[in-house]
Amino acid sequence: MKSCLFLLLLFTQIAVFAQSPLTEQVRKYRQTNEHTFLSEFMGLLSIPNVVYDTVGIQKTAAYIVKMMEARGIKTELLEAKTKGVPPAVHGEVKVPGATRTVIFYAHYDGQPVNPNQWAEGIEPFKSVFLDASLEKGGKIIPVPKATEPINPEWRIYGRSASDDKAGVFAILSAYQVLKKLNIQPSVNIKFFFEGEEEAGSTHLAEILEKHADKLRSDLWIICDGPVHQSGRKQVVFGVRGDVNMEVKVYASKRPLHSGHYGNWAPNPAMMLVKLLASMKNDEGRVLIKGFYDDVVPFTETEKQAIARVPSVDEQMQNELGFARPDGGGKSLVELINLPSLNINGIASANVGKMAANVIPTSATVALDLRLVLGNDVQRQVQKVIDHIKEQGYYVTRNESITDEERMKYPLIARVQVGKGYNAQRTKMDLPIAQDVIKAIQSTVKEEIVLMPSLGGSLPLFLFEKYLKTPTITVPIANHDNNQHAENENIRIQNIWNGIETYVALMKM
Repeated sequence: MKSCLFLLLLFTQIAVFAQSPLTEQVRKYRQTNEHTFLSEFMGLLSIPNVVYDTVGIQKTAAYIVKMMEARGIKTELLEAKTKGVPPAVHGEVKVPGATRTVIFYAHYDGQPVNPNQWAEGIEPFKSVFLDASLEKGGKIIPVPKATEPINPEWRIYGRSASDDKAGVFAILSAYQVLKKLNIQPSVNIKFFFEGEEEAGSTHLAEILEKHADKLRSDLWIICDGPVHQSGRKQVVFGVRGDVNMEVKVYASKRPLHSGHYGNWAPNPAMMLVKLLASMKNDEGRVLIKGFYDDVVPFTETEKQAIARVPSVDEQMQNELGFARPDGGGKSLVELINLPSLNINGIASANVGKMAANVIPTSATVALDLRLVLGNDVQRQVQKVIDHIKEQGYYVTRNESITDEERMKYPLIARVQVGKGYNAQRTKMDLPIAQDVIKAIQSTVKEEIVLMPSLGGSLPLFLFEKYLKTPTITVPIANHDNNQHAENENIRIQNIWNGIETYVALMKM
């Protein structure tokens, strides 16, 4: 009952929405310095930052250090215990009289790119302006001159434009604006920019454990992901966990002529699709035994927040072009708060002009498991493995299959499991969480969205495990930003909104 009253009282307090005088000050300063802001941002985007490119990662980190030093921020690189790991770029600003410390997190590494998949005239690390999104017929335009106005609906295309260099830039720009306006933050500020997030934050735990004393705080603000599909700002109190699995099934030792051996030799591609079909029903519900059993139910506060989230299902169906969603009638916001099993890719022989009349030797699928609070990575993986066994498969983790195994077992599956992590969720009724909500609501006239959990994943449970500190995610990117894919982009107004958001959080 207490949590219900909290949310009702909160929304009563913010029933009349108005932008704060601080937001107006920030906006006026930004409007007179937009070209300078974007010039620095374009410089950051020009540095290749693919997570596995050591040289590019080092250059990106060095550029961010220069940005921070130019703002007078005391900066250092936090190394992991393992050598050769991308460091976290750390900075600190101590504020006289401040009683709380807030750490702002973003990551500076990016996903791999295939330049051939990007639109003509757009290169991943030669960012360009477009007058609209590609989906809406956007065209490349020249970089605006210092005397030319900048349309906030324009897009900047380039790898990490939204995920997550926009986050790094907006956080640092927010502090820069406060400094230029001679406005003192109300909290001690620490900056933490990770360089290995797109590889699963494999060594983040090492960095947090090794530098725990330097990373003490009252709250982590996570800048990653998109705003709500309605365009409204959102505050997110949790993320799903994630783990990847690869399943490979085997048949004959060499490719076979489909005419000579079809109907007789087993086809691994057919075997695999039948196996995958056994994992889900026609409505997309996972049929694996116990898949949903561990889920921790929402509190009344969280249920009320979900009930207030604007529906975007019809909007997104029209935008994405499909007639019927999965989920058996459940909404998007309901479904992203359940564990999921997704096929990331399937491979077996060739298609198109490279297709041949063969029965392949194997077929492979990459599976992505998203976890919610209550799920455990190892338990969830084991449920999938047990299901494969129940379908009659002999399961191994060995790289190669022996002749003895081939002759003994008619169905063979090799399973490989990546390093995963569990979900995390912060209580919405914490006093500091209420302060975050009020600060962000002060920057806009429309009601912000409060989301118990984001559909995407970050290893935020590590901050609770090693630092005993809550996290709240405050994303800024446009929902149609193509993160992780070709033609990644950021809407310029989202950058401006992000700066206003983080200024408000530095003054909460």
